[in-house]
Amino acid sequence: MTANVIHTENVYRIYSSAAGLTPALCGVSLDVGRGEFLAIMGPSGSGKSTLMNILGCLDRPTSGTYLLEGLDVSKLTDDDLAHVRSTRLGFVFQSFNLLPRATVLRNVMLPLVYTRAGVRNRELRAWKALLEVGLPEELYDHRSNELSGGQMQRVAIARALVNDPALILADEPTGNLDSATGELVMRTFRRMQGQGKTIVLITHDASVAGWADRVMHIRDGRLLTEEQEHAYVTALEARERTGNGGEEAPQEAIA
Repeated sequence: MTANVIHTENVYRIYSSAAGLTPALCGVSLDVGRGEFLAIMGPSGSGKSTLMNILGCLDRPTSGTYLLEGLDVSKLTDDDLAHVRSTRLGFVFQSFNLLPRATVLRNVMLPLVYTRAGVRNRELRAWKALLEVGLPEELYDHRSNELSGGQMQRVAIARALVNDPALILADEPTGNLDSATGELVMRTFRRMQGQGKTIVLITHDASVAGWADRVMHIRDGRLLTEEQEHAYVTALEARERTGNGGEEAPQEAIA
């Protein structure tokens, strides 16, 4: 089995509209090792949501290569992609995306509906996932809309874990939480990593990104290292000081 859960090479995503062609990703190459915790930071419109959609098999690159555990997902049918999403990927969203009138246990069981597991097996696996994220057992029969924000996000993480996925994708998972509750959620992610899970988290918050092993940045559809991001910001600040105008830093700063 490949050591990398994610391998992308020269990935482009270009959208076509009446106004013309709009590049959202421009030659993104990325490797994420098994058990790694990676944070990707970027401002609005930088391409981070497009990248997350491609990594989550919700969209396809216009060109380039994406291998998920060595599997070339660009060659899969829509049905095969749906199977990959339900068995190899776990998603955690800013808005939790829980069924408000369903119990905590039933929310976590939901991804298992698409498997051959029996009801009792699904309940046991959901119970185990909830224990792993540290949610008190007395809450399992509560409706999800009766929980606090931090509790709901831990339920969402348990739902992402229940299929034992190769990769957990988290999109601004602390965005709707206060700082103390957000810290509890990030500790949960670190605990999941300690159990061997691979995590890619997208955030605009540097304090959240600081929980990861590695931080990368995305600007104008290009993925940057910390050093490249620093060069980009330094060049941009220099242009503002000298009055050279323009919002874009010189391209050599991120080459």
